[in-house]
Amino acid sequence: MGTTQIRTVTELTDLVDGVRAAVAAHVDWPATARLVAEHLRRHLPSPDVLTAEQRLGSPDGYRSHTLYVEPDGSFSVIAVVWRPGQITRIHDHLTWCVFGVIQGVEHEELYDADLNLVGRNDNHAGDVSGFAPPGDIHRVHNTAGTTAISIHIYGTDVTRIGSSVRRYYN
Repeated sequence: MGTTQIRTVTELTDLVDGVRAAVAAHVDWPATARLVAEHLRRHLPSPDVLTAEQRLGSPDGYRSHTLYVEPDGSFSVIAVVWRPGQITRIHDHLTWCVFGVIQGVEHEELYDADLNLVGRNDNHAGDVSGFAPPGDIHRVHNTAGTTAISIHIYGTDVTRIGSSVRRYYN
């Protein structure tokens, strides 16, 4: 483990402990997402959880950085860096998800099962939200003129399965 990873894990100790306790409550996914969101609100890290190079992002698309994976695979903490104009495809998730913006603004569009647009949110630094399937179809877009960074916590080991996305939609 490199020094950056050691520094990151140390900075995330309280958050990871809180998420571990929320998962150990063994409640349904919506309740787990609410519990995890409470811990993320209390322990939302600063952008310095990433190196200066990681905070730059990539012109090729948004970039994910794995910050922590629980050894039993029950959750992962990921940082996502979005340059202006970068956008996800419309998608849903395999499990519950919680995210908090630590820099910039992320625009989120919410869809129903028929892919009708049912809501829009601008999530600013400090905003935290969570959700669980079904009803988690969305798209995220950096509509601002500066780089945005968010922390995402997923109820699975994303390094093992490759992504938290269940399906993409056209």
